[in-house]
Amino acid sequence: MMLLIIWGSTYFLVNKERISIERQAKLSVGEITDTYEARVVRALREIDTTLKLVRFTANSSNHSSVLSVLNEQRLLPPALLFTISIVDSQGMVVETTDPGLLGQRLTPPAQAMLDGDYLAVGEKGAYQAKQITFTRPLRPEQESAQGGGSGWVIIAIDANYFVSSYEVRSLGQQGLLALVSAEGIVRVRRSGDTIHSGELMDIGAWKSSTLDAVSAPFMTHWQGVERYTLVRELYDFPLSIVVGLSAQEQLAAAHQLARNYWQRAGWTSGLLLIILAILGRLSWQLQWARRRVMEERVSHAQQVEHLAFHDTLTDLPNRAFLSHLITQAVKLGGRHSESFALLFLDLDRFKLINDTLGHDAGDLLLQEVARRLTSSVRESDVVARLGGDEFVILLSKVSRRDQIEPIAQKILSAIREPFMLAGQECHVSVSIGVSLYPFDGLDEQTLMKSADMAMYQAKLLGKNTVQFYTDELSAEMDVRLTLESGLHRALASHEFRLFFQSKHDVEVGSTLGMEALLRWQHPTLGLLEPAQFMPLAEESGLAMPIAQWVLENACRQNMLWQQEGFPTLTMAVNISARQFYDNSFVESIKEALATTGMDPRLLELEITESMLLQNVQRTASIFAEIKKLGVMIAVDDFGTGYSSLSDLNALPVDTLKVSSSVVKRLSGTRRDQQLSSSVIELGKCLGMEVFAKGVASHEQARFIGSHSSLPFHGFYSNEPLSAEENGQKEK
Repeated sequence: MMLLIIWGSTYFLVNKERISIERQAKLSVGEITDTYEARVVRALREIDTTLKLVRFTANSSNHSSVLSVLNEQRLLPPALLFTISIVDSQGMVVETTDPGLLGQRLTPPAQAMLDGDYLAVGEKGAYQAKQITFTRPLRPEQESAQGGGSGWVIIAIDANYFVSSYEVRSLGQQGLLALVSAEGIVRVRRSGDTIHSGELMDIGAWKSSTLDAVSAPFMTHWQGVERYTLVRELYDFPLSIVVGLSAQEQLAAAHQLARNYWQRAGWTSGLLLIILAILGRLSWQLQWARRRVMEERVSHAQQVEHLAFHDTLTDLPNRAFLSHLITQAVKLGGRHSESFALLFLDLDRFKLINDTLGHDAGDLLLQEVARRLTSSVRESDVVARLGGDEFVILLSKVSRRDQIEPIAQKILSAIREPFMLAGQECHVSVSIGVSLYPFDGLDEQTLMKSADMAMYQAKLLGKNTVQFYTDELSAEMDVRLTLESGLHRALASHEFRLFFQSKHDVEVGSTLGMEALLRWQHPTLGLLEPAQFMPLAEESGLAMPIAQWVLENACRQNMLWQQEGFPTLTMAVNISARQFYDNSFVESIKEALATTGMDPRLLELEITESMLLQNVQRTASIFAEIKKLGVMIAVDDFGTGYSSLSDLNALPVDTLKVSSSVVKRLSGTRRDQQLSSSVIELGKCLGMEVFAKGVASHEQARFIGSHSSLPFHGFYSNEPLSAEENGQKEK
């Protein structure tokens, strides 16, 4: 009886351990599949985004070297991993990141030859054997009934890229990690240290062999190896992933443990009482250890899942999780006719805080912003972080603006509250763009793009505001893209022009000087004023080169007029805040004067009154350096700011240019005239030359002549003219 108990107990323990190890093997397959799926989907999204970016740029730009332009903008993935090619409708490579492919003929996959916008996956003869290609049509809307379209964008990537990050210890020598097309073609497969591709795999039969092939691993027999296998189709991509762990390798520990158990049973058969005590103790220890291991593994799996779908800094849902939630919301919305909204948020002045207080302070700011956003929305809403200072909020069950605006305003108010960072009180704001399903898009990408457009419009309108997507925004973004792409070639292509407006002396009736005004002669959009493109230049880092061009060419034109025998005139140049506070500003003035040879006393730099308020001490220091050069300084738009008279009087300013808004009131009511006259007299009392700008009517010119006798310019006297037109006028 005791021997029966011993051997029966041993059999029970061996069988239980085997079941436990089998269960753990299946859990491991699931964990590896989740992780592998997340990595593959992230890589495929990046590849598809690059395909769409190249296609969009090729379709919207007149550049002949689309890939070169994108590469210069650092918008393409590294060429070491990716080969990007553009082929025409005949399959000829017209542009590529691999010079060896240029002029070769490539045959797109069969899916790419069909009508519509498909992401086709396949292999190309012109590429190396172990490469996977991803193809999208260049202009799907123009495809013919026979297919082919106007060409394709193709990305080729080493197949090893999708499987090389996994170590042998994770899969075992006979483990399986594969990326399989919908046709059952193995695009890449890894078993141990060996990587293969090109085999056929009947994953359709495997899927039908289980009731839950998505989440429950099942046993397969492929190429002579039995494996615990999980097959999972990738959403939005014509691929499936296959993960398998060798049953033999996974159960090796169970077999070894069984042998040990039977040996122990044989050795202890003669010592029944001792064996019973030992087995009882061992059984308890095994149960406790197994429970502890299982608890640790469950905890680890939960942590892995949480990290895969949440931002590590703020613990908010990340981009991948948000994408899943939006996709589900779209499905539910289509099924139950429910609307929802996406709020795209971008912090204002975040870079300034990062640059001044450090990245640690920036991280603390992002964490506090995440907390405030979460507390500002409903429990049913989702706050996610895309990355950097970008957040997205999914508002469920809203269909009208009046339901969204109170929440958006609450968010604006919450973010405007001061933040304590590094012992300092800091202030930031947020710009919000809103898109509404199904009115502004029927899928995740369209809704996100619409909300992003609206957010950018909020930035342009002064930040710290909320904007809803409209159809007009799409057209505005097209114009913006046209301007952004053109700015990079405008200087080299000599598309910038200077116009000049003269300054007149009322008493003498002569011209005292000229003011240089920047214009952009765009090839398609015509003549553009600075307000239309300089904000983009600031964002693109082109503001300083453009400003230096204006300064040098204004001085050069003045010298040309003098050489042609025209009267000696001052040349006024407007200076932006970014240019003024740049560390190289004074040196750029020296360089312009040295290059052109113009007398420094003829150069007048115009600084707006509002700039004086930013940093009076630093402004005074820069003014002192400028005056050492002999250059004149003018305060522009005087009368609109709130500069201190004491500060203004202490600065070495030569001229005050009265704002056009002040001049406009000269032709208004008697009270308006008195107010404007007071501003003018205030400038004269400071002992500076006063100048009126923006004179647009006879009444304004007459009032200036009869009461103030100020020099002036404006459309009443003349419109801004080009250098050639001004020369002809003087003659």
